[in-house]
Amino acid sequence: MTAKLTGTVAIITGASSGIGYATAKALAEQGASVAVLARRPERLDALVAEIESAGGTALPVPTDISDRDQAEAAVATTIDRFGRLDILVNNAGLMLLGRAADADIDEWEQMIAVNQHGLLYMTKAALPHLRKAAGDDPRQVADIVNISSIAGRTAFPSMSVYNMTKFGLNGFSEALRQELTTSYIRVGVLEPGKVDTELDSHNTDEVITEIEANYGHLRMLDPEDIADGITYMVTRPRHAAISELWIMPTEQS
Repeated sequence: MTAKLTGTVAIITGASSGIGYATAKALAEQGASVAVLARRPERLDALVAEIESAGGTALPVPTDISDRDQAEAAVATTIDRFGRLDILVNNAGLMLLGRAADADIDEWEQMIAVNQHGLLYMTKAALPHLRKAAGDDPRQVADIVNISSIAGRTAFPSMSVYNMTKFGLNGFSEALRQELTTSYIRVGVLEPGKVDTELDSHNTDEVITEIEANYGHLRMLDPEDIADGITYMVTRPRHAAISELWIMPTEQS
């Protein structure tokens, strides 16, 4: 049986670990050629080796998506290698927590640069190629999946700027979805609850202790759970679009 994404090409940002790593493997298993983007080239090389050893096709593209030139170059590199782009998964994200009054403004700027600017740069550069792919075989549809968070639905103390980046991501995604419906470029948001990834590790020891106190009792989601949701979104038939998918640990309130 032919895999559902055979003949397609996907870009996944934040692919060096966690959700991005798992998503690259999942889409490659469905037949997509995947360009994997992140700032850690050694992690990308390991991912590509794993995908290729399983019979898939992957391209490592070391990229800091918060740099507009690098983001645009990453899309161009993907097109040069594969000749098309069918799927963009904007997964790269940064979560630096703390009370607003005590926060480091540089950390705010880092989150905005990655979570919002990087997503905008990647989306803008990808759109012409997605539009072209949506008119071509094998699927005659293209996809953008933006990874948000439960923090894009609900505000929490110590998350004010992270909340802002994810609420903003959700608003941008919905407006873009409405702009692109007749182009058959589907835009969907996936909002995970607590996932077992490296996202917490960029915080101070004090914040990590607080996170563990709040969530340590949970059976957290695995990155593969989110990759499965992304795969579901991009393998729907052409006439069906999943505009929002919310995935939570069963125990998380």
